[in-house]
Amino acid sequence: MNRQRSFIGFIVAGAIALLVIAIAGFYWFFAKSPANLIGSTSQPGAAIFVSKLSPVMVSLLANPDRLQALEREEELSKLKTSLFAKSAIDYKQDIQPWLGEEITLAITTLDIDRDLENGQQPGYLLALATKQPEKSREFVELLFSKRALAGANLAVEQYKGVKLIYDNSQLEQNLLAGAVVGEGFVLFANDPKVLRDAINNVQAPDLNLTSSPEYQKATKELPKGGLAVAFLNLPIVAKWQGLELPEQLYNSQIISLALNPKGLLAETTFLTSSEIVPPSPPLSKPVGALQYIPASAGLAISGSNLSNLGNSDLAKLWRQATATIYGSEEDVVSRLAKPLADIQKRWGINFPDDIFSWVQGEYAIALLPHKEQTTPHWIFVVEKSQRVEQGVARLDAIASSNGLSINPLTIDKQKISAWTELTTATKKTNVKEGASFSIETKVRGLHTTLGNYEIFTSDLETMDEILTTKDNSIIDNPNFRDSIAAIPLPNQGYIYLDWTKSQNLLERQVPILKLVEVLGKPFFNNLRSLTVSSYGTDTRSLKGGIFFKLNNS
Repeated sequence: MNRQRSFIGFIVAGAIALLVIAIAGFYWFFAKSPANLIGSTSQPGAAIFVSKLSPVMVSLLANPDRLQALEREEELSKLKTSLFAKSAIDYKQDIQPWLGEEITLAITTLDIDRDLENGQQPGYLLALATKQPEKSREFVELLFSKRALAGANLAVEQYKGVKLIYDNSQLEQNLLAGAVVGEGFVLFANDPKVLRDAINNVQAPDLNLTSSPEYQKATKELPKGGLAVAFLNLPIVAKWQGLELPEQLYNSQIISLALNPKGLLAETTFLTSSEIVPPSPPLSKPVGALQYIPASAGLAISGSNLSNLGNSDLAKLWRQATATIYGSEEDVVSRLAKPLADIQKRWGINFPDDIFSWVQGEYAIALLPHKEQTTPHWIFVVEKSQRVEQGVARLDAIASSNGLSINPLTIDKQKISAWTELTTATKKTNVKEGASFSIETKVRGLHTTLGNYEIFTSDLETMDEILTTKDNSIIDNPNFRDSIAAIPLPNQGYIYLDWTKSQNLLERQVPILKLVEVLGKPFFNNLRSLTVSSYGTDTRSLKGGIFFKLNNS
């Protein structure tokens, strides 16, 4: 029997509850009182039950009812009702009286019985903090008595002083095991072996996650007051996914979610045994190149020194992450950055060699979505230098080799170089006169110098917007300013995504995103933007954050 499928609805509900409650709760908070909703502890207490070889552990560090106090439309109440509908359990009556300030879900092992012949059978553990152990014991008895009445064959076992109750039928497709351990936690698992291992981990501390040096170091990076935390053992996660990574630099990752007066801040730290060298010196303020990015941009990326990006540890993280999720870096570029991939293909260029190699100063890259077009317009701004001048000359040469002409233009008294292509268009007339022909000039790209920056754009319309709306740049956009204010300084720059402007474009490029939006509807309906940055000074870790700006904040 494949126990991976037997991970019963109760455990699945726990996983869904952690994600949905976190996402929904972070939207439903009142902007004036985020300080009143913080985690009761900075670290999950249930880590003592989890093996240090566990690939993933996720914890909500606040009672769901504290989030419910901030909700609108009673969505959390509906969620909790639906979670327990099939088990005949009433959340308010049976669970609420004893549920404490932590809910932890962990994948404890990749294969419960270590038998490769019957496939990989992960072990799942759900730990619920209890504030009234006797009432929680009554709940466990109630739950299993109802399962017995429904036809389940139950077994009761005393294991190292702990009473285990579990399904004892080999034919059972929805196995469940439960126990109340000490005065602190109620445990549920998809196999009694998982519970026995959890108890062993407590009684032999060198086996559990809290004894792991990686975990100890990771938890030191956790901010105070986080509402949720996740820890990933990256090599084991890759093994779980059946992947053999060509490059394994980072060993573990910890993620923390915390409220901010303007939205939600997700901070993450990647740990490595190697020394990390940042791709460029940290920035104490946003780069000046952003002054040439219009406020209408849907995506803006800014920082300094692209020449070292390909060899940086940030790039190694990108390769490791994309290999884990997509299988290859090329695949993720073609999916998520299709406009840029199309430019490379059309021009026959390689970004790292033909562009990034000569960008050692400030830069900003932006995409401007247009409702009438499926392909967004683009902007590339780079700080002037001798290498930049050589790079521009190289791009002009590449344009010429691709059959494009380099023509001077003037927009609002500004001199511009345009890469143009002549094409012919035919129009059928009557039979006697035959077909008529016309010559059209198509602009494939432009560049000009403004101040200390060279600016490239995809089209005349975008260049005109930059030249004629100088007081309407993204750096003056209140939403952008609020978003970057939540990111610590100094940092390595920003990736800013305006969700309201880019949603349609992203849905076309990543179809599965629509499914994610349905699952997290309250969150995505109110997501205004997200901002990503890398910061931190530890040479053995890479720290960064994602700030989600919400409409009600």
